[in-house]
Amino acid sequence: MNDLSTDTAGMDVAAVVADLGQRAKAAAQELALATADQRNLALREAAKALRARTDDILTANAADLDSISGKDAAFIDRLTLTQDRVAAMADAVDAIAAQSDPLGRTLATFDRPNGLKIDRVSVPIGVIAMIYESRPNVGSDSGALCVKSGNAVILRGGSESLHSSRVIVACLAQGLLAAGLPEDAVQLVDTRDREAVKLLLHSTDTVDLVIPRGGRGLVSLVQKEARVPTLLHLDGNNHSYIHQDADIAKAVGIVQNAKMRRTGICGATECVVIDRQIADQVLPLLRDALGDCELRGDDAAQKILPGIIPATDADWDTEYLSNIISVKVVDDLAEAIAFVQAHSSGHTDAIVTENHDAAKWFMTAIDSAVVMHNASTQFADGGEFGMGAEIGIATGKMHARGPVGAEQLTSFKYFVFGDGQQRP
Repeated sequence: MNDLSTDTAGMDVAAVVADLGQRAKAAAQELALATADQRNLALREAAKALRARTDDILTANAADLDSISGKDAAFIDRLTLTQDRVAAMADAVDAIAAQSDPLGRTLATFDRPNGLKIDRVSVPIGVIAMIYESRPNVGSDSGALCVKSGNAVILRGGSESLHSSRVIVACLAQGLLAAGLPEDAVQLVDTRDREAVKLLLHSTDTVDLVIPRGGRGLVSLVQKEARVPTLLHLDGNNHSYIHQDADIAKAVGIVQNAKMRRTGICGATECVVIDRQIADQVLPLLRDALGDCELRGDDAAQKILPGIIPATDADWDTEYLSNIISVKVVDDLAEAIAFVQAHSSGHTDAIVTENHDAAKWFMTAIDSAVVMHNASTQFADGGEFGMGAEIGIATGKMHARGPVGAEQLTSFKYFVFGDGQQRP
């Protein structure tokens, strides 16, 4: 039941990946014909299995944590599962099951003068390879979203989360079997061999889409090696801009949450940009609110907060994923937009202001997947968007952008209905 207990070390990794691909392709064909009720039953049963096997998941996660060393606190936090986090995983799977069916939707209809009727209809993509690092819950979210959208998925989690991933995938397989669906619809690349990643990226015969979710190293590898189409999730070098017309107390609270709620997630704010007119009022309050967060500021910020660490050019382009934030003081909205555009990774950026004209201008000008007004950047999450969960935040501009849920994991095709028409 995919509850694999041994690494494939010493095996022919190319043969393993090829076999996974062939089995996933066959499962995808069967899953595409499954009813919405079947797919939803599979998810509900998977959620039950996750709850029932919470102790097994936590034991496996403890083994993962014991096997790593030299990692920072943010990395450990991403890897760590708790009873509450496992419960949240199960809740997310149930939430995905409760959503409307993303398949078979008529997206558009065209009636032609010759009598042809043409429908554009949503369909699965096929086989998705999900490559991710450290966070084992990504396997649960991704597997559930792919089942919901009728796609088979091959999961290649980070080697550091292999024990956890095995049990999580076994729970998803249990749900599929209970619904009479192929357990091969959710498979795990059960090896620490990094060659498996390159092999997946080259699997043009069996894989329809690769989605990487991790740091710049992983994304760079995918960009360099991929032969299969990709949906990129880049790093989250996110900005919170405090405009001169901001409610100061509101702004401080938003940035404190945007940075410190969880510093190791991609939605965390890494740089606060602030208008010069209010910087001397806001920065002392912000320093106190951020507690043990290290501030790195430009010259203007250093004058207001003597003793903070001078920011370097590299700081403006760094996703810290830890208790560090950079501070940039600007003259006005135009300079803020120019700065954010120059340094944002295109993930999530926010403006805090009571001036709705300024907010509209900022949100229109900033070319990021998610742009917020008076809200914490940590809301950049599929669950918070009502998607139940997400497979990642797509930062490109093709096919999908922002949180990728079940609907974004569909493509479409055209159904053409005629009555004997022949083209002249």
